Amino acid sequence: MESMGRQDEMKAWFSSLKPVRPGELIGLWRGAGIPSDHPLDGVLENLGWFGKRFHGDMRADALLFQWRADRLVAIEPRFLPIGLAIKAAPFGRTRVARTWFSYLQKALRARGTTASLALQISGDDATAAMRYDGQPIVDYFRRMNAQELAGMMCVAGDDRRYFFKLRRIDAIAATEA
Repeated sequence: MESMGRQDEMKAWFSSLKPVRPGELIGLWRGAGIPSDHPLDGVLENLGWFGKRFHGDMRADALLFQWRADRLVAIEPRFLPIGLAIKAAPFGRTRVARTWFSYLQKALRARGTTASLALQISGDDATAAMRYDGQPIVDYFRRMNAQELAGMMCVAGDDRRYFFKLRRIDAIAATEA
């Protein structure tokens, strides 16, 4: 099965990267998917995903979207059941989905942080991980270079992994990114 081959390659690549500590993540990060033959490949980008924001209290805005050129909106993941999101992934890559999501962002807005950071075991090492509130999702992080992290989203009960990268940016640059 070709797609599992790509998944296995990506898991091995991710495991080869250096672990990071939760405190190293504090700040604003711009995200982008890394193609891995996962159903969600391309969905977040189509919907205007910006990235993630990690706070000093080890809490996080798990899903930040670009609402307007000058505004980021944190979305509440509890409103988007991950199983349904994966099943609806082909629709999530359409122009119609992008338009609908732009109208729904205000209603889906988080009223606070939506995830927590901690050190967790991933493979043979402990690395920073973000556990979503109210969702069976954990994102693990590893260092690609001085400014970039690789992320691996794990959904309980699903062997497939969604891979993404995060690039640290200044808060001021967020409106220009």
